[in-house]
Amino acid sequence: MRAVAPPLPAARSIGELSRRTGVNIETIRYYERIKMLPAPPRTASGRRVYGPTETRSLTFIRRSRELGFTLEEIRALLALSAGDGKNTCAEVRQLAANHLTDVRAKIADLRAMARVLEDAVRRCDAGELPGCALIDTLSSSSSLQLVGRSRGRNSIKAA
Repeated sequence: MRAVAPPLPAARSIGELSRRTGVNIETIRYYERIKMLPAPPRTASGRRVYGPTETRSLTFIRRSRELGFTLEEIRALLALSAGDGKNTCAEVRQLAANHLTDVRAKIADLRAMARVLEDAVRRCDAGELPGCALIDTLSSSSSLQLVGRSRGRNSIKAA
């Protein structure tokens, strides 16, 4: 059973929390369901009540998602932020360094994709091939290939 919260001056409704953090109401509920956010106390009428702690946590989650961290990575960051502080900075640094490696790999993949698309558009503009150069490029198994990257993600490489 959830705690019933008395009205507090800093108490916010889910709508107000959504407005303050820029996170959709359904996303807030989803984060509660998957236990990214703790279930908030409720008023006697059953309305969720949020305070500064929830606002800070949700802002942290939103900002982390904007930086491309996965939900599991964010869980780890939240757990580290709630810890005793010993070795926290080193662990957070390692998590961020791993994420940076992934981001750099994605950037390389996007550059390779851009080169392939630029070539296809150039060939299309030049009328080098009968038919459609873009369709031919997308149909060709030699123009792009999937290569495995760290942590089970796939990326695209120009051939």
